[in-house]
Amino acid sequence: MNADSRSRLPAHHEASALSRAERKAQLEARIEQQRIDILVEASRYREAGRPIDEGWGMLVRFKVPLLALGGALLLESARHPNTVLRVVKRLAAGGLLLRRARRMLP
Repeated sequence: MNADSRSRLPAHHEASALSRAERKAQLEARIEQQRIDILVEASRYREAGRPIDEGWGMLVRFKVPLLALGGALLLESARHPNTVLRVVKRLAAGGLLLRRARRMLP
């Protein structure tokens, strides 16, 4: 056998090597598309969660005043439970009335 005949692969080996390269290229293209899809979905996820994150940030910002207000309300309810219950019922009724009015008005 000469060097030329040894370096050449049989036809079926060349075809399998070519199909392997094609398959590899297809898989790499598919992986790249999946990476792009993940990046797009991650961006959409962050955008969808932004209002929740902003609301959480606001709660954290007002954490101390809210705790102080809750403590004052707790002390007042311990002293005069009926007064606090009456105020809470009125606030709840007012909130429900506002919600109903927003739904009814265009």
